[in-house]
Amino acid sequence: MRPKVVKGNAVVEGENRWGWFVGHFVNPTDDPRKLSTLEVKWTVHKAGEERLQWAMNAEATTISLLINGRFRLQFPEQEVLLSREGDYVLWLPGVPHCWSAESDSTVLTIRWPSVAGDSLNVPMPSKV
Repeated sequence: MRPKVVKGNAVVEGENRWGWFVGHFVNPTDDPRKLSTLEVKWTVHKAGEERLQWAMNAEATTISLLINGRFRLQFPEQEVLLSREGDYVLWLPGVPHCWSAESDSTVLTIRWPSVAGDSLNVPMPSKV
């Protein structure tokens, strides 16, 4: 029987999935956190951490919301600095991005839909 209420800890549950704790990848199949409509990620980045490899999603829209810290996202045509609690950036499918933590940062990321294999590493865009 599928539970109607689930509690947990995003840090612990996302430990083996780069912070992702809600989405298509959750097992068992009757867990309410197993969704094809949405993915949720809680990430704590140390100052200086960065993702240099560009990535994009073929189908999913993504929003990253700063809980605390300073977090920079780079897109082909602009950079976005999340520096105040509550700052966010939303990007559509097909938009490459990479990021860096300018200070210790906590970021909540939501992506929809939740599709296996949707996140792809891509070469650095020509317009940076």
